[in-house]
Amino acid sequence: MQFIDQAEIEVVAGNGGDGIVAFRREKYVPAGGPAGGNGGRGGSVILNAIEHLQTLLDFKYAHCFRAENGGRGGPNNRTGKNGSDRIIEVPCGTVVYNADTGEMLGDLVQPRQMLCVAKGGKGGLGNRHFLSNHNRAPEQWAYLKSSNVCRCSIAFKITLPP
Repeated sequence: MQFIDQAEIEVVAGNGGDGIVAFRREKYVPAGGPAGGNGGRGGSVILNAIEHLQTLLDFKYAHCFRAENGGRGGPNNRTGKNGSDRIIEVPCGTVVYNADTGEMLGDLVQPRQMLCVAKGGKGGLGNRHFLSNHNRAPEQWAYLKSSNVCRCSIAFKITLPP
């Protein structure tokens, strides 16, 4: 069995979904108000310490981990689907560093301890959000696709019993 004690990975959080422009449509309401829903939030990338893992061998071939993007908003003020989080299992005793700055992000010592290394983007805003007394039928929307990309260097430290 091969033992790997250090690896470098790239994690990409999910983008937030787009908001939409939509208007309410009913039979006897000729000019319905805005009804565009907001986009869903993007998924985050989370490291989870697992007790039974003993090496970082899984990261020798898999270098990039992506979370799911958020869904687009819908008509009738429906919010888009949130992106699912990507959970990466690492052994207990893993130290996580930012590969670009060298800053320590966390030390996963306890079993089931979690560390969020890339937070998902916020969802965009539908035209319902821009409704005001001055703008009764807004036709603008916003997308907030600010996802987080991080290069992480992970090291496995071995603690021997006394």
